[in-house]
Amino acid sequence: MSPQQRSIETRARILQAAQQCFAQRGYDATSVSDICERAGVSKGAFYHHFPAKHDVFLALLSDWLSQLESRLSLGLTQAESVPDGLREMARLASSVFENAENQLPMFLEFWTKAARDPQVWEATIAPYQRFWTYFSKLIEAGIQEGSLREVDSMIAARVLVSFAVGLLLQALLDVNDTDWGEVAQEGIQMILQGLERRDTT
Repeated sequence: MSPQQRSIETRARILQAAQQCFAQRGYDATSVSDICERAGVSKGAFYHHFPAKHDVFLALLSDWLSQLESRLSLGLTQAESVPDGLREMARLASSVFENAENQLPMFLEFWTKAARDPQVWEATIAPYQRFWTYFSKLIEAGIQEGSLREVDSMIAARVLVSFAVGLLLQALLDVNDTDWGEVAQEGIQMILQGLERRDTT
C-alpha cells in the first residue's frame, strides 16, 4: 500500500470512529483520545489529518450532506419532466434512509452543536441555502417547461426542503417500523398535486 493510500485509509478510519463516538456520546463528551482509541491511530496521525476535533465534526457534516445531495440528484438524470424528477428523488429516498441509518443520530447532533457554535451553524446552514437555490431553480425549470403552475419558486423550494428535513428528523425519532421511503413517495405526490399544472382544456 502506498503512503497516499495509507493516508486516505487513516483519514477514513478517523472519520468513521468519530461518527460512532459523536453519535453514541455526543460531541462534547467525546475526546480526541476517544476517537484515536476507536480508530486505532495515534494522536499524531489524528492531528496530521485534522487540526482539531472541531474539524472532524465539520468534515462529517460536509461529507454526509454531500452524499445526501448526490443520491437525491440522481433522480433528475433520466427524468422526462421536473415532476417526474421529484418523484424519482422520493423513490430514491428509501435507499437514502437505509444508507443513513447509522448516521441519523449525527444529524441531531449537528443541530445540537450548531445551536451553540457559530462556525458549525454557518457550515450547517450553507448546504440548506444551496438546496433552497437548487430546488428554486428546479421549480422555475418546471414552470418554464409547462409542467408546474406559476408559483413562488423560493417558497416551493423551502417547502420541499422542509419536507425532506422533517422526514429525516422523524426517521431519527420514530420508534415504530415506519417505511419512510414510502412516506417520502406519498408525500411528494401530495405536494405535486398542488404544484403540477392541470390541463383545463
